Parts: sequence; structure tokens; C-alpha cells
Amino acid sequence: MPLLIRPTRRQFLAAAAAIPALAQPKPAHWALLSDTHIFADKTGEYRGFRPYDNLKRVLPQVQAAHPDGVLINGDLAKLEGLTADYELLKSMIEPVAQSMPLCLSLGNHDDRKNFMGVMGKLSRGVTQPVESKHVLVLDQPPVRFIVLDSLMTTNVAAGLLGKTQRTWLQNYFGASDDTPVIIFVHHTMDDGDNSLLDADRLLHLTRGVRKVKAIIYGHSHAYHYDSEYDIHLINIPAVGYNFADSEPVGWVEAMFYPDHGSFQLHAFGGNTKDDRKARMLTWRQ
Repeated sequence: MPLLIRPTRRQFLAAAAAIPALAQPKPAHWALLSDTHIFADKTGEYRGFRPYDNLKRVLPQVQAAHPDGVLINGDLAKLEGLTADYELLKSMIEPVAQSMPLCLSLGNHDDRKNFMGVMGKLSRGVTQPVESKHVLVLDQPPVRFIVLDSLMTTNVAAGLLGKTQRTWLQNYFGASDDTPVIIFVHHTMDDGDNSLLDADRLLHLTRGVRKVKAIIYGHSHAYHYDSEYDIHLINIPAVGYNFADSEPVGWVEAMFYPDHGSFQLHAFGGNTKDDRKARMLTWRQ
């Protein structure tokens, strides 16, 4: 059961200082964004939100937090992942990429070819040999990020890792050390028709791999915490817009430690009642 508190940002970042340095190594401090949905048209809007204006608002917040890096977890573009969408997005996030690591994953509204043509060189991480998929591994001591590709067909809601990617992941687990692993994937981990269609197979694959501590995803434009097999399932909110007034629009500031993680919501739109609240999650051992 996660613990819900509302620290100030200063308290959130300073929490580690209260613990002896030998017992508490420096965490990996990352800004987690999802579902930016950038239109080529800066004035494009949905549900009263303008994704361009939202991201323009968020980026200074992220830079002011001075994280170790930024990860945007899919649905970078609005609908079909047009080249013009990515060109506008690149112009917005390139200054961030020049000052800190930037990692990008793909969602169902992205186009893999257009993304790679415009954005591929911006995204940090070691590209993995998975055919027709954009899979990354990024070591961020004391943890390791594995960024999976759940894009099945552009502008079709459901996602799929596929057997080739799952086989690669299983082999990677067998060949890698016991560094705590955080998996990122765009699609939700439930059994809905528009979710990750092989979510159950991913959970079955990871349930016995104790170094896997959490799976972080977007797609639903909702903010939610759950768990399965003691693996934390973290649904981060959308930057572009929400699907329901009850959900926040914003991003999450995360601190990854060897034995736990801290996640603080930065909500600037939609339901902001949990803005600056943090959740502390203990990793399974």
C-alpha cells in the first residue's frame, strides 16, 4: 500500500538528507512526462487544452527542478505522428536535450519511421537489437531503465510488444546483473481492448524476475497506482490533456532509490487537488 503525503518540493528533494549517506545513495532524479500530443498547428486543441501551450508551460517547470533527465513515455504526436508534429516537438525539447539526458518512447499515435527521422538522435539510451521496435536501456544508478515499444499500428488504440520483443526482454534479464529495473511502456497494463494486448504475458515474464520493481506507463491520460505480483504499476498523467475532468493534467517528478521510489505529482490543469502530493513506494525484494 503506497503512503500518500503532501511535502513541499524542498522537503521532497531534501528527504534523503535526513538519512545517513552510507545508508542512502544518491537517487536517480527524473522528470516523467507522457502523452504530449503535439500538433503541427500550435493552436490545435482538444477538450479545451492546447498541448503546445501545456508543454511550453511544463518545460520550464522541469528545468527548474534540475532532474538528472527527462523521459516522455509515448504519444509524442497528436494523431498520426506526422513529420511536422515531430519537427515542432523537436524545436521545443531540443534545449532540454542539450542540458540533460532525454529519453523518448513510442505510443499508438506515433509513427516509428517519422519519429526516427526527426527525433531518433535526441533520445538517449542504448538501442537494443529488436527488429522493427525502438527499445532502449538506460543505466541511471542506482537503477536501470528499460524502455519498451508498444506501438502496434499508428492511430490504432491498442498496443503490442510482440513475441520478438518479449523474447529479447527475457534473454536480457538472464544476461544482466541484479540492478533494480524500472520498465517504461506506453500502453496501460489492464485487459482492455485498447490497452497493452500482451500485458498479461509481460507480467508473467517479469513476476519471477525480482530485480523488476515497477512498470510505468501512460496512454489512459489518468493518474493511478496499482500493483501485480508486488510489481508497482504506475500510470502517469498526460501533459496534453485529460479524458475526464476528474484527472490531472501534468507530470511526475520521480526519485529512484535502490529499495524504494518517490513520485510527486505536478498538476497544472484538470483536477489539481493532488498537486505536489508524493507517493513513496517500497520495492519488492
